[in-house]
Amino acid sequence: MVQKNNNLKTTSNGEYKLRSIDLSLYYGQKQALKEVSIDITANTVTAFIGPSGCGKSTFLRCFNRMNDLIPDVTIKGKVLIDEVDIYEDLIDVYEYRKKIGMVFQKPNPFPKTIFENVAFGLRINGEKSKSVVQDTVENALKLSALWDEVKDNLHKSAMALSGGQQQRLCIARAIAVKPSVLLMDEPASALDPISTAKIEELIYDLKKDFTIVIVTHNMQQAARISDKTAFFYMGELIEYDLTDKIFTNPAKDATQNYITGRFG
Repeated sequence: MVQKNNNLKTTSNGEYKLRSIDLSLYYGQKQALKEVSIDITANTVTAFIGPSGCGKSTFLRCFNRMNDLIPDVTIKGKVLIDEVDIYEDLIDVYEYRKKIGMVFQKPNPFPKTIFENVAFGLRINGEKSKSVVQDTVENALKLSALWDEVKDNLHKSAMALSGGQQQRLCIARAIAVKPSVLLMDEPASALDPISTAKIEELIYDLKKDFTIVIVTHNMQQAARISDKTAFFYMGELIEYDLTDKIFTNPAKDATQNYITGRFG
């Protein structure tokens, strides 16, 4: 059994919520990430862009240690949340993951009621109070801009919701356990334009309460919703800056070539 380490190493500079320092990742002998270093400020939206296979989703999963589940993965360097190195040997991964919410590309509601989908994390964390669960579910659905659409149907199956509603339900489920970070891996790529616009508005609103990192293939989406943008190519972080600068005056030719459609 993994024991919780109460003496984890920290790095100074408390203004950053998430950091990586010289992070490299290997699938067997193949290097997928090459010494990636990044600092992400709290209560901002950061977008990861780049062509397919460039490492952006792999890097995103480093922040909740989902790559641990893949056989033959080796990780070197550091990843920090609130200045704690999450790859320290004795860190309690279960406790750590409570700080990190994850939303995937395709909506993945459980085959339960709308209410029980949102309450799921609370229940497995041991919450017994019916009033706390009720209040938290309602608040999470309001934060995810879904409450008005489902408040009269909370005990109907989540599978009956539209794709866009299901994705907002998954966001509500993620934020119900009060994480401090929300990771999103192309959360709107499977949705229609109207649902996509709702998700984008929601992301913009949620950054008041959460630090959000989003992987997207949609550069217009990155330009609309993010404060800073990171461009990845072939496992390297090529450029990371304010979004306006990335899209209007990038420092690297590779970034310019990608955002103007010359490759990717």
